[in-house]
Amino acid sequence: MILSNISVPLLGLVDTAVIGHLDNSAYLAGVALGSMLISIAFWLAGFLRMSTTGLIAQAYGANDVKRQMQILKQGLVIAVVLGILLILLLPMFRLLITEFFKASPDAIEYAQSYVAIRLFSAPAALMNLVLLGWMLGMQFSKGPFYLVLVTNITNIILDIIFVVVFQWQVEGAALASAISDYLSLFFALYLANHVAKQHGYSLKLSFAMPLSNVSALLRANGNIFFRSLCLQLCFGFMTYYGGVMGDHYLAANAVLLNFLMLVSFALDGIAYAAESKVGHACGQKNVREIHSWVWVSACWGMIFAVIYSVFFSVFGASLIALLTDIPEVRSTATLYLPWLIVLPIFASMSFIFDGVFVGLMKTKAMRDSMAISALVGFAAVFYTFKEHGNDALWAAMSSFMLLRGITLMVVYACLYRQDRLLK
Repeated sequence: MILSNISVPLLGLVDTAVIGHLDNSAYLAGVALGSMLISIAFWLAGFLRMSTTGLIAQAYGANDVKRQMQILKQGLVIAVVLGILLILLLPMFRLLITEFFKASPDAIEYAQSYVAIRLFSAPAALMNLVLLGWMLGMQFSKGPFYLVLVTNITNIILDIIFVVVFQWQVEGAALASAISDYLSLFFALYLANHVAKQHGYSLKLSFAMPLSNVSALLRANGNIFFRSLCLQLCFGFMTYYGGVMGDHYLAANAVLLNFLMLVSFALDGIAYAAESKVGHACGQKNVREIHSWVWVSACWGMIFAVIYSVFFSVFGASLIALLTDIPEVRSTATLYLPWLIVLPIFASMSFIFDGVFVGLMKTKAMRDSMAISALVGFAAVFYTFKEHGNDALWAAMSSFMLLRGITLMVVYACLYRQDRLLK
């Protein structure tokens, strides 16, 4: 899981590197705006993966085969419906870009082109989330690794062909990612069927919604959706306010956010494993094993956080230079690099305990923790220090991540002491 999640940011890093070496920062600013909106849309649907992982892991621990298939079908139907809805909302995305983002006309135009292409991969991208969650819950950790590897290699090759060779610029980067989503969907279905056969049944998919026990899935999805909405609003505000300060700040923050994505997906590799193992132990009603996996995950999370902090302090400037050769963007990103050196340590426990609570399916606690952290950790800190501009943005993001981890750890400790982890 760590290997597969470390490779995920290659999608953003390759897009940024390829576009960042074009001759105008408006290209990179446009991709930053467009990819931010797509990330918000797709990440808001992250509840599809999280709820599927937690519920499947518990069903797997309880050896309930019927429930495993039922949850998969329910998730895929919801994913297709939401994916089609996102495509139909393309005019709204165009309006958002035009009316609410303050960037140069060229950056706005490139952002609209990027979104118009990427949205058509929404059904495939959301179904991939469900299939990824299903494989995680079924304890098939190699599946996500194979899936992400195929997706990233395809995207890298197509990025180079479309942007460097064909010179399709922003449209080429968007098309490469969209095609990769659909190719990965077919591969994910193949992997899922392989897992099903290993457990003695075939993956016969139909789009008839199984209604029994659907309330648990919808309730969990609602809580995680709200949690994801708060998270994406914070990231979205960083991109929005960067546009207010100018294209160079917008592009520089886009480069630095790739650092944060690299950290987040690496730590999420541990968190995904925690979801799977904690959920499995929860299905078996084994509190001692749950607590053991929590400690193991927390220790490894902090180890990797320290490694990333050291890596960014030594190689951060070189990585910025690799991602863009625009002098103004490079100098601006380097100026705010110290925030990215400390951020992995601040953020580590927020990722790990997200995974723990998904495995426990305590989604209400995740929702409440995120709401408190967004209001107090992000909004209040930014408002207090907003006269410091971009430093205020990064201070808000750092305190937001830190408070998420603290609140979730406090809730877990209370549940453990009161013997309520399984209730």
